[in-house]
Amino acid sequence: MTSDTPRPGLTRARIVQAAVALIEREGADALSMRRVAAELDVAVMSLYNHVPNKGALLEGVAEHVVAGLELEDDPAEPWQERARALVRAFRKVAHDNPRCMSIVLTHKVDTPVGLRPAERALALADAAGFDGETAVRIMRALIAYALGAQMREFGVAKMLGHLAETGAESWARLDPEEFPHVIAYRPVLTAHDPETDFEFGLDLLIGALDALPRRPDRG
Repeated sequence: MTSDTPRPGLTRARIVQAAVALIEREGADALSMRRVAAELDVAVMSLYNHVPNKGALLEGVAEHVVAGLELEDDPAEPWQERARALVRAFRKVAHDNPRCMSIVLTHKVDTPVGLRPAERALALADAAGFDGETAVRIMRALIAYALGAQMREFGVAKMLGHLAETGAESWARLDPEEFPHVIAYRPVLTAHDPETDFEFGLDLLIGALDALPRRPDRG
């Protein structure tokens, strides 16, 4: 028995969303035009009316993820708090789309949507009194920390998961003379607290940036 409810029309947005869902479920290697068509229950050729090829689809995925950044900003806030909010927004997007982040990092997102985070970071650095060259480097540092922290978090989660499974067996294989600090700090090392780790690193980064010299007019 077939449903009388008409299917929604095929659009680029629907195609990209289906690709994102497929990647997050099965990984980027699973992505193909044929698989996306199967996700949407449409003919493969119908996709090409909206997305010319797989490369364009990957760029659409990257743009979709970046567009998910919540970029609410209050220029009246201190630049340090504005910077923290931007980095936290990046982290949330990376956390919500972990498998798609590799695509964001390897495909161009040069549309207005993709450039808004950069504009926000440059604007807050300029408002803080940094010169143009320093502002660009601050933008890169903020984005690098947000993405790097998320990658580190997933890596630590895998390591701790392995230690939890093998327990004392893994620690017993360590040579106390070669790994005295790893063994001594075991309780702290295996305590998985990503939020505290993230905020600790963010405070260090913002503090270091705040110590940089300003433009002469901002002394």
